[in-house]
Amino acid sequence: MTALTPEIKEAIEAIKVFPLATASKSGIPNVAPMGSVFLIDDETIWIGDNFMQKSLQNVLENPKAAIYVYGPGAKGCYQIKGDITVKTSGEEHAKMKAMIHEKKPNLPAKSLLIFKITDVFECMPGADAGKKLL
Repeated sequence: MTALTPEIKEAIEAIKVFPLATASKSGIPNVAPMGSVFLIDDETIWIGDNFMQKSLQNVLENPKAAIYVYGPGAKGCYQIKGDITVKTSGEEHAKMKAMIHEKKPNLPAKSLLIFKITDVFECMPGADAGKKLL
């Protein structure tokens, strides 16, 4: 497993919307903005599915995804890749639903994508662009 550094965790906490990249089983790509993203621990990110269609279908067919971490307040730029498990019930799903409803009670919180981090890459321009960090 890959454990995030304090710098990467700070960058994740600073971002409000994350581009989530997925691909279908046949390789058709999709990227969509995700606002319900929660850093659970050094190896796990939860993504709440409020309005997913193609992204959800893709991870059900091909459980690999990537998020991009960059924006105002983030000290750094990172691409995080991982394996996805989808939950539509159970304790983790209920906890994610409560986390979303605490901020925005009107969102549906349909399913939970559990994103287990496998790799982290540098995205800042320069000599280290694309370098594997973790």
